[in-house]
Amino acid sequence: MKVKFVDLHAMHAPLMDEFRRVFERVVENSSFILGAEVSRFEEAFAKYLGADHCIAVTNGTVALELALLAMGVGPGDEVITVPNTFIATCEAVSAVGARPVFVDVDAISYNMDPTLVERAITPRTKVLLPVHLYGQTADMDPLLEIASRHGIQVLEDACQAHGAEYKGRKAGTMGVAGCFSFYPGKNLGALGEGGGVVTSDAQLAARMRLLRDHGSLRKYEHTVPGYNFRLEGLQGGILAVKLPHLDGWNDRRRVAAEHYDNLLAGNGIIPPVELPYAHHIYHLYVIQADDREQLRKDLNAAGVETGLHYPGPLHLQEAYKSLGYTKGDFPVCERLADRILSLPMFPDITREQVEYVVSVVKESQCRTEPARQVFAK
Repeated sequence: MKVKFVDLHAMHAPLMDEFRRVFERVVENSSFILGAEVSRFEEAFAKYLGADHCIAVTNGTVALELALLAMGVGPGDEVITVPNTFIATCEAVSAVGARPVFVDVDAISYNMDPTLVERAITPRTKVLLPVHLYGQTADMDPLLEIASRHGIQVLEDACQAHGAEYKGRKAGTMGVAGCFSFYPGKNLGALGEGGGVVTSDAQLAARMRLLRDHGSLRKYEHTVPGYNFRLEGLQGGILAVKLPHLDGWNDRRRVAAEHYDNLLAGNGIIPPVELPYAHHIYHLYVIQADDREQLRKDLNAAGVETGLHYPGPLHLQEAYKSLGYTKGDFPVCERLADRILSLPMFPDITREQVEYVVSVVKESQCRTEPARQVFAK
């Protein structure tokens, strides 16, 4: 059996007629950049999350950069975040001229450890940037309390958390703003690049709309030097088609995750844990294994695609060598990087596919367990 890591075709096939109608409207109206299709999506996504504003942009990296710019972050400022995230989180910080400051993560949630944040705060700290990794939110109440006490703004990286909740509140709505990626493989993905920022701060939203489109609210009238961060009309229309299906797709991911959990129990594998405060939407289903590389090879040989999210912590990447961190500075993150493996996860994954994946995992574990016992002796 072949099991894809993500099967987008299965999700898109029932929507093809609606996609064609979007394409026809965009071509007919020549609304290729921003326009009515994007505005409709912005309104719908903000309403879905319970926010007042959504500013649709080119991609998730740009969403983070735009939010930081609008929040006044720049050279000399520091932004506290985590090293176990896609580099885009830190690239956005670097792009505005600020310095990323890392803190380690919780060993169970894989998200920012609130107990470590205060020791990282300095007079230059401007923003706290938690990442809602894999589809589960960080523990936001203590993070928001710390930030409030120190006069720091909170920006949520919700690029993997479309529809995830923290104590009933949607990811992306608890800080000053929340950033989303609509990369095709995300729980809510475009048919190309896309991103967005949500906020209930009207002034911040107005600032982001201005910066998004060359510092202009009216053609050829430029209030400030801005950027070309505009979303294409076609992608806005596609996202509007897909948004009503998001909760159903997330529910199906949760069912698949529960099936994985039940089948993997007691097999030497550490499955993901849904925390009591969370509504996990399983953008990724990430396990831990003692011999991750051998397990990945066995799965690949059996036709099962897997992923690594992420094998190289950012503090050990050449790109951020200048920050001065060394191996051992973030032990939880480093240990996870050697052990994590993302198994296939998408709304249309079948029970049979999950069972096949787990059967390969169990067979691999049985082969490697005797070797570990011999080594232990």
